[in-house]
Amino acid sequence: MHGPEAAIYVYNEGKEDYIEVFAQMTKRDGSFLVSRTENADFKWTDVKGSTIIPGRKGGVPYMTFEYVLKQNGIDTKNDVVLDDSIKFDLMAGAFAGGTAEYVTLFEPTASMTEAQGKGYIVASVGEAAGEIPYTAYFAKKSYIESNPKIVQGFTNAVYKGETWVKEHTAREIAEKIQSFFPDTDLDMLTKSIQSYKDIDAWNETPVLEQEAFDRLQTVMEEAGELSKKAPYEIIVNNEFAKKAIQ
Repeated sequence: MHGPEAAIYVYNEGKEDYIEVFAQMTKRDGSFLVSRTENADFKWTDVKGSTIIPGRKGGVPYMTFEYVLKQNGIDTKNDVVLDDSIKFDLMAGAFAGGTAEYVTLFEPTASMTEAQGKGYIVASVGEAAGEIPYTAYFAKKSYIESNPKIVQGFTNAVYKGETWVKEHTAREIAEKIQSFFPDTDLDMLTKSIQSYKDIDAWNETPVLEQEAFDRLQTVMEEAGELSKKAPYEIIVNNEFAKKAIQ
């Protein structure tokens, strides 16, 4: 599982055996903007004049965040300082240690940072950006052609999981996945999952829609990371996703 941008890059390199996306998992950026100061009436223009830790330049979290800033009239070169020098797993620690006025963090790290009194969650990057195919499953074209039963079975399982998440509460989901987050207590994990439910982060089906795919490529173009758009009808193979729904 990875972001579909990998499939776009591979196709644009001219690879004959390119990658096809066959199932989408999440449809929004999962990061939250954490502020050093409390701001119940936060507006995106409030970040002007500040330093922000947004992750690695060229990564989709960085590109999506930059897209949101631009959509809100912020000049990312002159209105803010985007400090991309800090590694992903060190971002929360750097912010807690006094670096920058804002940081973008995924759950459960965002809620844990808030619970520790080190910052305040003020906005969802994913909610502000709109639907983007953030994580998806893909494989080489040759593998899909040679192993349709495996790909179909896998896609069926993805759809079953998406349906289960939709039909169950954040608490029920947290209880099922807690073993994967041994350092996070059940209440904090529940809060984190509810945050993702609130912004409608998970796809209800494995189908990747063209509108979302096009928005991803727009985000990549505006970030200067994409010189040529890849064709949706070639990169995305919804055949297995549609059969799974049936």
